[in-house]
Amino acid sequence: MTNPTRKWLTLAIVSMALLLIVVDMTVLYTALPTLVHDLGASASTKLWIVNAYTVVVSGFLLGMGALGDRLGYRRMFVAGLAVFGVASLCAAYAPSAGVLIAARALLGVGASMMMPATLAIIRLTFADERERAVAIGVWASVASGGAALGPVVGGVLLEYFWWGSVFLINVPVVVAALVLTLWLIPAHRKGADAPRRPWDFVGSLQALAALVCLVLTIKEFAKASPSLAMAAATGVLALIAMVLFVRRQRRSAAPLVDFRLFRNPYFSGGVIAAIVASVALIGVELVFSQRLQLVAGFTPLQAGLAILPIPLAAFVAGPLAGLLLARTGSRPIILAGLLTTALALCALASNADVQGLGKLAVLVLLGLGVGATITAASNAVMNNAPLENAGMAASIEEVSYELGGVLGVSLLGSVLSWRYTAALAIPDGLGAPASASDGIDAALLAAESMPAHAATQLVALAHTAFDQAFFAVMVVAVLIVVAAACAVVALGWRARPRPSAAEGCA
Repeated sequence: MTNPTRKWLTLAIVSMALLLIVVDMTVLYTALPTLVHDLGASASTKLWIVNAYTVVVSGFLLGMGALGDRLGYRRMFVAGLAVFGVASLCAAYAPSAGVLIAARALLGVGASMMMPATLAIIRLTFADERERAVAIGVWASVASGGAALGPVVGGVLLEYFWWGSVFLINVPVVVAALVLTLWLIPAHRKGADAPRRPWDFVGSLQALAALVCLVLTIKEFAKASPSLAMAAATGVLALIAMVLFVRRQRRSAAPLVDFRLFRNPYFSGGVIAAIVASVALIGVELVFSQRLQLVAGFTPLQAGLAILPIPLAAFVAGPLAGLLLARTGSRPIILAGLLTTALALCALASNADVQGLGKLAVLVLLGLGVGATITAASNAVMNNAPLENAGMAASIEEVSYELGGVLGVSLLGSVLSWRYTAALAIPDGLGAPASASDGIDAALLAAESMPAHAATQLVALAHTAFDQAFFAVMVVAVLIVVAAACAVVALGWRARPRPSAAEGCA
């Protein structure tokens, strides 16, 4: 097998694994109403079923990237595949919401082992700058398009199988990826000091604690009657954990994060863009897929197919943006992608019920914006870090992506819950339980046991409240994306003459 052929097959293998990782971020979106009903999960438990995966991935990515620098990227990739396969089996047959949350956390551990290795392997496999830009474009299109594809996969599987099938489908893909990795991907060697680099497990736990406490703080504020004392306590704990993490990294001879990288405005801009693009994609998809099923009455399959234009457009945008990077640099593509995303979100907010070509155009626009942004952001991060820190840079880029997913689900999901509860006004004589105010899932479940007239009225009230909450989520998402675009401009990047792919976001 020729070396050029092996390079592109290597890209295909790591893309296969990446597709598993990012699909699992969103595959539950169309399965969530069915899963919540079958397991009797509460509104808070529902968000943890989604968030347990992304929180653990975000918390451990930095540590796993450094461990890959030390042990070798193929070794971490193979180990991560094995953990991911076992966790998928556990999640598929989980008998309760608690067990499912634990299995999702284990899935996060496996994903955090694999994800830094995917980008690091690409960085080491593709020495040519232009080929590397295209390869990272493919990686980014899989990352953004795969996340958008998750609801489609979930919808198709739920049409014919039970909800556990959304996890069981991972197993044959894991087995195939394991075999191909051991056969085709060589064990890359790092610098002479790589095997001696310590693995900062304590630092990983500090980052994980900071994220968990941050999520708890956001969720507390979203409750109908939030406890300011609890929110303050978790917020302070998040701040303490983050301060300890930063202090530990600054004093370490082999940090998980070398904060000097952020002095490079191209690197910092790429991180900001990756976080915000993920917030827009993951958070908005969660809310939109629920609206399609719980308000518009779509089946899981119909909801998944309705969202299909987003991943298809993102898959196209990634490689195209990769080809343009050699001519324009990343900064113009990041700005264009963010502004395109904001425009699509505005259109979605004001035309939520529009069907046909109008809805298709809006979703395609969203997929193009997010796909182009993530491609340019990934190039900016990976091409503005030293080669010996490829694992660290990959971890930071992927932490940005996963952190955006956590914030998207936590922040936008919390805005949805808060606005729904505030907007739902149930008449005193209707006889609806208090739980109907917790979320639209609870309201629809309560309606099943109520008299027909009262049930119809409750469902109508819940739909109206959810639509108001949906609009609020879109407004918040637009503000976040526009603020990120302003931050990118404020960094004051200077365009370089004759930019190349290696110049990141010049």
